[in-house]
Amino acid sequence: MRQGVLRGKCIVLGVTGSIAATEVVRLCHELRREGAVVQGVMSQAACGIISPDALTYATGRETITRCTGMVEHVEYCGEGGTADLFLIAPCTANTIGKIACGIDDTPVTTFATTAVGQGIPVVIAPAMHESMYRHPAVTDNLDQLMRWGIDVIPPRIEEGRAKIAGMEEIVLHAKRALGGKVLAGKHVLITSGACREPIDDIRVITTRSTGRMGRALALEAFRLGAEVTVVHGDRFPCIRNITVSTADEMRAAVLDECTTGTVDFYLSAAAISDFSPDRMAGKIPSGNPVTLHLSPLPKLLPQVYMKGKDQPVTVAFKMGTDGEAQARSMVQEGASMVVVNSADMMGSTGGDFILLSGDNREELRCTKEELAEELWKRLL
Repeated sequence: MRQGVLRGKCIVLGVTGSIAATEVVRLCHELRREGAVVQGVMSQAACGIISPDALTYATGRETITRCTGMVEHVEYCGEGGTADLFLIAPCTANTIGKIACGIDDTPVTTFATTAVGQGIPVVIAPAMHESMYRHPAVTDNLDQLMRWGIDVIPPRIEEGRAKIAGMEEIVLHAKRALGGKVLAGKHVLITSGACREPIDDIRVITTRSTGRMGRALALEAFRLGAEVTVVHGDRFPCIRNITVSTADEMRAAVLDECTTGTVDFYLSAAAISDFSPDRMAGKIPSGNPVTLHLSPLPKLLPQVYMKGKDQPVTVAFKMGTDGEAQARSMVQEGASMVVVNSADMMGSTGGDFILLSGDNREELRCTKEELAEELWKRLL
């Protein structure tokens, strides 16, 4: 069912002189696993860190280390060129400055000048010492690149270094650059995973939800160009994470997002707690029976519906033996779509789903990642 955004796409991978160049063999494997054709281009500084032969082996194509009379930069990134995307990973402060000033004295910067001038998508993954990343000239140069439409992948700030982003993040940005960006300018809000309601200072009551469905929805929305916010207890790459634990915290975060900003789509994929136990102080002694009193919690979706004409397009998920009957009433109350699944799918990779919207009913058997792709097709 999944088409694979990168399948058959030609990605020119520029490698510059950062120690993070040691990661590019793994990056090539990830891109090729997604079906991309990868052509390596290296600066001389990069050749001092890894051998061009390593990149040739990883891509299956001869690495370009200098521009010859064959005008390789035009062949790939010029008028009628074969490249779909120019990705620089890692990208040094020196290379960032040269691209911002239109200087092309290395194979990588020559490819960059050609790609920017031609208007093909360009993505860069900076990597350098943190002090260099904070330099006002580097900051200004990055701002200039972003004004030109170049996608800058934020580095990981760790141990005094602005380390290259993770491989998954880089691949996601490549997919976003080539995915059409049909959700560009839209804000997608998603709740994901389980809530944890405290019983005492040690124990909680929760569900078996893993958050896989929420993650799939969030990353697909990012690939389609959206600004994505996820309210959950985990952390997903490339999106804005709001960390919560309890249902009350999740409810407050969602309503704050809906009140203080514009939310275009709200996807309620979390297993939000229906009950909260009366919390006991300290740790309940073990060895004796314990009776828990569970109080019902208010439902979140009706509070989102109360926004009236400002209500976002809302997708709800319903689980249980009477899920379809309840889902129909949820559509009548204001949900744009309700996805019905069974309890045995919690924590699974996929299964059988029922999609209800208006008078339409559709059955799908697929993975959760495939469901996310299909949902967005139907919502757009």
